[in-house]
This record gives sequence, C-alpha cells and structure tokens, in this order.
Amino acid sequence: MQRRLSAIVMTDMVGYSRLMEQDEAATLSRQKSHRNGLINPALANHHGRVVKTTGDGLPAEFPSVVEAVAYSADFQREMAKREADQPKDKRIDYRIGIHLDDVFL
Repeated sequence: MQRRLSAIVMTDMVGYSRLMEQDEAATLSRQKSHRNGLINPALANHHGRVVKTTGDGLPAEFPSVVEAVAYSADFQREMAKREADQPKDKRIDYRIGIHLDDVFL
C-alpha cells in the first residue's frame, strides 16, 4: 500500500442547521456564493484540492502544511470581511481544522 504525507484542512459551517432552519434559500445562496467567490479561488491559489463535499463541510488536501495554513488564514480573513454586514445570528462562520497525516493511495 502506498502512502504520502498530506495536509488536510477540514472546513465546517458553524450553526448550519440553525441557519438552514431560519432561511434555507438564503443560506444555500450565500454558501454557494462563498464557495464560488472565495473558497474555490483560494484553494487554487494555495494548491489545494477538494476531497469531498458535504452539506456544510469541505475536506481539502494540500501538498504542504505551509499552504494549508496560508489558505486557512486567508479564508478566515476574507470570510470575516464578506459576512461583516450580516447580523451576528445570521452570519456564516466556518471552523477550520488542519491535520498532517499519511494518505493512502
């Protein structure tokens, strides 16, 4: 079995169920806007790739921890700007975890 060392970034929307319950259409629309306008370009800029998508989560693989951390910092900084005009109870925030581990090929 082959292995390689990879940095995995797990992104998860805070309060997804609550936001969907409040306004499903608006939440999905804003989530899609963030994915297309911020997440996908930031992943490309930092050489990341989406491993899988879930309703409110997104695991991505990076070739180095440096790229994973840079992506995460850029992502959090830009998300704060993008959501600054939203009331706190409607704001989309993401949690991010970074893992360095062997990936089985």
